Amino acid sequence: MVGRNAVTVIVSAPRAAVRAPLWEAMTTLAISLAVLGLALVLAIGLQVRLGLRPLEQLRQAVVNVRTGRSERLPAEQPLEILPLVSELNGLLEQNAANLERARRHVANLAHGLKTPLATLAIALSERGRDATGELHSLVLLMERRIRHHLGRARAAALSGPTRAQTLIAPHIADVGNVLGKIYADKRIALAQNVPRDLAVACEQQDFDEMLGNLLDNAFRCWARNKVEIHALHDDGRTVSIVIEEDGPGLRRDQIPQVLRAGERIDESAPGFGFGLPITRELAELYGGELNLDASVLGGLRVKLRLPLTL
Repeated sequence: MVGRNAVTVIVSAPRAAVRAPLWEAMTTLAISLAVLGLALVLAIGLQVRLGLRPLEQLRQAVVNVRTGRSERLPAEQPLEILPLVSELNGLLEQNAANLERARRHVANLAHGLKTPLATLAIALSERGRDATGELHSLVLLMERRIRHHLGRARAAALSGPTRAQTLIAPHIADVGNVLGKIYADKRIALAQNVPRDLAVACEQQDFDEMLGNLLDNAFRCWARNKVEIHALHDDGRTVSIVIEEDGPGLRRDQIPQVLRAGERIDESAPGFGFGLPITRELAELYGGELNLDASVLGGLRVKLRLPLTL
């Protein structure tokens, strides 16, 4: 102030000179926060993915158990899910034990009921024992009903058939080697054409029984010099195991007879006539079938169809 007069001082500057530094600072801060946020999102996603990886591995292990590739879950697990895996393995072991007990009970029941009935049917078929055939028809009716209910019981015992898995080729080789030694005097040549990785959804004991019955018939009763076996996929869901031999074969009208329990074409041949009927019953319990036909080798062609392992 000069004397009594006021002095006003006016200062001016370009607007950009004021806003530019502020805008630059805000832009840098926004970019930094965006990069930091993106990094945090990626870190969280990676952490979640790594954290859930054991659960994905556990899911795959459960799939392997369900499809029959393994019987138990791997014991090497992170501490967080190890108690769960232990409980699941305990449940699988308990179910396997219950399944084995059920299978034994069904097998004992089948043996205890069907063998006496078959013996009774053979006795009634003798001349003069059942002139009207009424008793024989009742025995056959009882046999069919027992077969039906045993099939339902066995199917319940074999719940979860996809867990069962049996490789075909090794079992054919084992059974063929045994029968080749037993019937070495017949000098029968066994030719096998089965993929090494082909498997059926069938319990090993049942598959061995079916295969043993069919091959034993071929070696012991029918084949002269040769038995051929091959297996192939049918429709992506079933496997056909075909056994052919160069024996005398069967007429078409004889095929139903050999599939009935206790009946044989040649009574002088060894055996009791139960092999083929038992094999057919086992195949049907797994959703398969057994068919007999003429072979190009001149003898019998047996086709056993079983479900393919998924």
